[in-house]
Amino acid sequence: MSLHVVIGAGPVGSALATLLAGQEHDVRVVTRSGRGPVHPRIARVSADVAVPGALMPHVAGAVALYNCANPASYQAWARDWPPLAAGMLRAAEDSGAVLVTMGNLYGYGPVSGPITADHPLAATTRKGRLRARLWEQALDAHHAGRLRAVEIRASDYLGPAVTPATGLLAHYAGPVLSGRPTWVLGDPDAPHSWTYVPDAARTLAAAAADERAWGQAWHVPTNRPVPVRAVLEELARIAGRPAPRIRRLPRVAVTALSPVVPVLRELRELLYQFERPFEMDAAATVAALRVEPTPWSEILAATAADWAGRLAPAGHVTA
Repeated sequence: MSLHVVIGAGPVGSALATLLAGQEHDVRVVTRSGRGPVHPRIARVSADVAVPGALMPHVAGAVALYNCANPASYQAWARDWPPLAAGMLRAAEDSGAVLVTMGNLYGYGPVSGPITADHPLAATTRKGRLRARLWEQALDAHHAGRLRAVEIRASDYLGPAVTPATGLLAHYAGPVLSGRPTWVLGDPDAPHSWTYVPDAARTLAAAAADERAWGQAWHVPTNRPVPVRAVLEELARIAGRPAPRIRRLPRVAVTALSPVVPVLRELRELLYQFERPFEMDAAATVAALRVEPTPWSEILAATAADWAGRLAPAGHVTA
């Protein structure tokens, strides 16, 4: 079968590599550490994609190059994203591999109503403008005929393997599943779209294989929006834990703590996503790529089983 190269071994990169290997493709997972999922068809490679030319030896002969990378922290985005993206653009251009990027919804900025993939990129935040600019660079190269590019966009992640560092909901769920109060940002009762990691992997694979998808962005098929409070209540119920005790961290507190808590400083500009309804519309993806979202009940069951054991092991659960 064909060779696929996945950059990054976080939840999405690992799920994608495992999916492709299960389809009997040869897969190379490239990270700086050389880590990644274990499978007979997956080769784990250590390389720094940000170093010019470092990626090319590992992409030669590949049909697709998947950008599932992410800098270690929000604070590193401005420094780390441009060279990472440049390295992958050059590798896709030189190798002929389709460049498939895992993106998010930051580039749209605040939107009233459901967000579609053809909505203007009108970000008002530093991180949103950065993500929009990186996609526009890839799209310009696509239109110039230098490479073939497509971007898949997701909302906040949930599912097995998501950690507090890779998903805000997992950060909230750890205390809840341990029987402790949890502090949340924004309005816990505002409807919010959540992306299941395996659905993101399936959408990436589908877009890479369908040339009709190239040259545009697509949203990961996602279930109806559900408020933070409702998701946490359902996860606690399925895991057999007490009803969650949810505390809202006011915006004024976020602002006051931002100078001394770096992650809050970075999250403050994204609070609009949680202070009012935030809904992603992926109907176009379902129609064109034939990818359906996993049923919500299955998502919750798989997520609760993993998070209850990993984020709140039995010995750390309070009565």
